[in-house]
Amino acid sequence: MTIFWEWFANLSPVWQAGLATTFTWSVTALGAAMVFFFKTIRRDVLDGMLGFAAGVMIAASFWSLLAPAIELAGESGGNDWLPVAIGFLAGGAFLFIVDKILPHLHIGYDLNEAEGIKTHWQRSILLVTAITLHNIPEGLAVGVAFGAVASGLPSATLAGAIALAIGIGLQNFPEGAAVSIPLRREGVGRMKAFMYGQASALVEPVAGIVGAGLVLWMRPILPYALAFAAGAMIYVVIEELIPEAQREKETDIATIGAMIGFTVMMVLDVALG
Repeated sequence: MTIFWEWFANLSPVWQAGLATTFTWSVTALGAAMVFFFKTIRRDVLDGMLGFAAGVMIAASFWSLLAPAIELAGESGGNDWLPVAIGFLAGGAFLFIVDKILPHLHIGYDLNEAEGIKTHWQRSILLVTAITLHNIPEGLAVGVAFGAVASGLPSATLAGAIALAIGIGLQNFPEGAAVSIPLRREGVGRMKAFMYGQASALVEPVAGIVGAGLVLWMRPILPYALAFAAGAMIYVVIEELIPEAQREKETDIATIGAMIGFTVMMVLDVALG
């Protein structure tokens, strides 16, 4: 374990981000593989999974992204809140624009409720693009976190970046299952449903490498980049995860899942970071 840690620590932040987001993708694939064992997923279980993912993303947005961004902005001698506010709102605006353009369909919705530009894509493709929207800010957040470590920011540690990757990976497991199993229930073959499920997270390594590379290339944008990733994740939580998790009348399970997810991510970040 020590040898692996030393080897990983000596890699460039871009390589670290690439490997970390490959891990988060692999956990998504592991979740998608549940389709080989289950054909259906209970609605309350799905709500709990979505709530857990929301809790993880909320905690990660503050502990791993916004707090370091505020600290770094304060060290620059200017307004410690302005770069963070701009970056946070920009992250939300980016997801808002993508949400309006990219055709996608949320889990449990009818085909005529698809969002984005009108298209004749199949329902399965629209479901995958919806989850892919979740994964863009997640991969970006991991990449920016590893890029922040190279900046020498005291609160940005390698262990903290790894904790973020682990947290994102944990909530990716139910996301993978939430794509593949509903597809199987709709008649899609097991292998095809699995491939769709894991494909939804392929964007994470790309976003992670881009995030780390941009931070290294233009270090002054780091507080903006950290806040941007946080804003994008919070947008996903408020606009998609929470409404989807609470579509049914029984909202307690989704709320409990969110509380557990937040606690797990907070403990990971504080204990490891």
